[in-house]
Amino acid sequence: MKLRRRTSIIVLSFALAIAGFFYLYNQIYFSHGNSEANVMFSIKKGEGNEEIAFNLQKEGLVPNRFYFLIYLSGRNLLGKIYPGDYMLSGNLTIPEIAEIITNPQKVFVKLTFPEGWTAEQIAGRLNENGFDGGAFLELVNNPSEDIVSQFSVLADKPQKASLEGYIFPDTYKFSKDATPEGILKKILSNTENKFDEELREEAKKQGKTVFEILTMASILEREVSTPEDFQIVSGIFWRRIAIGQALQSDATLEYVLKTRDFQHSFEQTRIDSPYNTYINKGLPPGPVSNPGLETISAALRPKKTNYLYFLTDPNNLKNTVYSVTFEEHVKNKQKYGL
Repeated sequence: MKLRRRTSIIVLSFALAIAGFFYLYNQIYFSHGNSEANVMFSIKKGEGNEEIAFNLQKEGLVPNRFYFLIYLSGRNLLGKIYPGDYMLSGNLTIPEIAEIITNPQKVFVKLTFPEGWTAEQIAGRLNENGFDGGAFLELVNNPSEDIVSQFSVLADKPQKASLEGYIFPDTYKFSKDATPEGILKKILSNTENKFDEELREEAKKQGKTVFEILTMASILEREVSTPEDFQIVSGIFWRRIAIGQALQSDATLEYVLKTRDFQHSFEQTRIDSPYNTYINKGLPPGPVSNPGLETISAALRPKKTNYLYFLTDPNNLKNTVYSVTFEEHVKNKQKYGL
């Protein structure tokens, strides 16, 4: 009788152990966190395994922090997590999360592209941070039909035009293994969100395309520097186009010459280029930088004034001096030593 009871206890204990094993295995390998969780998860330098596990559970990324620690211990991954930012989802299993946060290539790099930068400058920053900026620039200059077709903000872009102007200036986070195409698509998704339907409808009502608005905004971005000046100069430039006067924008010459000269010589203003708005009327063939929301808004909502000329004070770049007549403009140039 005692032997039978002992045998039953052994069998029951074995069954419970097997059940416990499969339960634990299921929780680790098949269980997910909160399916609605989708976050940029940050791991700070110096954080320990238990603190990371607690934060994962807190964010709804793992069902239980102890299961996560058990998995790390069993795989000899304790202390092998890399600090940084990771894009994680509650749909991931514990092994999938562990694989990501112990792989330095999955760390996200934070990059900022300032307003008014060209695609070439942006490619340079990508290069500086370990990405293939050359391949990125090639995609910008020669975007495939597949990429263009995915974004409605590109609908009125001329077929042969590059994506200069559509690379929305912002702070982005890219994983270290991000491809040039993946980087470009992420940026264009942001452009699509920022230049939204409301702004596109406003442009349409004015009889202008998104491409034209971006082109004007890109010039404003490199001509002046304050919101009020953006609107005033926008009004001046649209008025010049309306009356058939050349824009005479130094920003467009800078794009051709790849310089940031404060002013240009007479010989430079004669350079043979479709982007030279000293000798060609109307807008240049496309954007000369990548504008932000303030200049896009100014291009759509120009301020009407009597001004037709302006210059920037060389001693105070935020001081823009306006003139109604050319004679007045000449006097101001002399006054400011230009």
